[in-house]
Amino acid sequence: MTVLMACLGVFVAYLPVTSVSVSLTSIQSALSTTTSQLSWVSDAFVLPMAAFILTAGVVGDVHGRKKVYLAGLLFSAVGAAVSLTADSVGQLWTGQAISGLGAAALLPTTLALISHAVPDHRERGKFIGFWAMCLMGALAIGGIISGVILAHTSWRWIFLVTIPIALIAFAVSAKLLPESRAPRASRLDWPGQITAMLAITGLVYGVIQGGAGSFTDAEVLVALAVAVVSGVVFVAVERRVEHPMLDLKLFRSPGFTATTLVAMVMFLGMIGFFFVLSLYFGLVQHLDTLAIAWRMLLVTGAALVVSGVAGRFMHKFAPRYMITLGLLLVTAALLTLLSAEADSSFGALSWRLVLLGLGMGLVTTPMTATAVSSVPHPLAGMAAAGNNAFRQIGGALGPAVLGALLTSRSASALPDKLAANGVHGSLTEKLSHAVDEGGLGAVGSVPLGARAGQVYGAVGEAFLEGLRLCLTVSAALTFIAAVLAFVLLRPRANREGTVVRESAAGAPAGREAAAGEGAHA
Repeated sequence: MTVLMACLGVFVAYLPVTSVSVSLTSIQSALSTTTSQLSWVSDAFVLPMAAFILTAGVVGDVHGRKKVYLAGLLFSAVGAAVSLTADSVGQLWTGQAISGLGAAALLPTTLALISHAVPDHRERGKFIGFWAMCLMGALAIGGIISGVILAHTSWRWIFLVTIPIALIAFAVSAKLLPESRAPRASRLDWPGQITAMLAITGLVYGVIQGGAGSFTDAEVLVALAVAVVSGVVFVAVERRVEHPMLDLKLFRSPGFTATTLVAMVMFLGMIGFFFVLSLYFGLVQHLDTLAIAWRMLLVTGAALVVSGVAGRFMHKFAPRYMITLGLLLVTAALLTLLSAEADSSFGALSWRLVLLGLGMGLVTTPMTATAVSSVPHPLAGMAAAGNNAFRQIGGALGPAVLGALLTSRSASALPDKLAANGVHGSLTEKLSHAVDEGGLGAVGSVPLGARAGQVYGAVGEAFLEGLRLCLTVSAALTFIAAVLAFVLLRPRANREGTVVRESAAGAPAGREAAAGEGAHA
């Protein structure tokens, strides 16, 4: 029951991710948002998740993981209800933020519940594989559900699906889910929570606003300064406080350090790429939401299958090789997409998207299992929360960074593309001004007359310039993550020089493990 409810919880937490991603074009059209405002539709969900996930893990350890889990389900349902009734982008941001708080409560508690229910790290890897399958299943199903809904009604109804699932899970869990706490629960670290929240919020806000305008604007400089100062204070506080929110000693574990860095870098590139890919299908290929969802399903469906299989093979292959291979496959898929054109067919793109999903699925399960299993059992909840926090920080920065790169490169390329398509004079000035203010989607607000075909052709070509830059950056980030995984997850020696080999779940194995753990202690 614990594993089942944990898997259902992570499904609820991740269901809004692709359901919103594939609907961005419809949302932008209905609410007349700029690219910057559209970035905040995604980041309003991810930002609270990243900022509060560590606190949620500690609250679960102290007051009970079941309580935090149930609170997460309620927040998810309430946030979906607020988004369901949204008539402005501000209300949509609010609903997404409440749902993000729910996801922040669900992610660390679901992994900690599994860790408590399955203390054997070898057996636990299989169940974390189920957990990863449900995560990928939410990403896969969310887009298809949204596509079907948008084919028949308003975009707001995409948020309806979360509400009954969350409430049913709440009712079942309230009655049947056993309670658990950390053996040595700590107190809440409010200074750490406040400084972490300021650092993450300032960083993401500064990147989004800087990309939409200029990084020399006063508000952007203030936001980035707040991020830097708060980050420094957070580290200082966590080193001195008696009960830290994130014990910095966790980073002495090579497995935890490697998987945390890999998770952050990978999600920065991948979540940002999904944001850009959705806009490519909508603005360039002019596909409806269901067609976009089917294409996204190639990625998430392949990842879903492989993540389940990866959990069963973790006893035979070291996580170092599985994670590195998966990241290299993702890098290769991103590089092959550089040749995509405005009229690229479904068949031409399909195998590249499947390759992308295979790589993602090969990374997710061993990365999560290694992060949890590479630290002492009482710290498993904190390790799960820390790994998820850095993963979501990367996910929050992804749309911000790649959205800024996309807007900047596309806007700079548009005048030349318009001239090449025979568009000159005052129309070019109006279009350039509209794109500078609201992104490429703002082209539709300019009267085009008989030149509509030429203009939209130029817009598609300009977008492709931005897309290729984003693909290059995403591929570079993923390759860096592969190098980090290969280097940091290598077998290490204890003080006596004996090599400590890593088990499939990331924890030391055999007699060498005992020696290694003793030396570490």
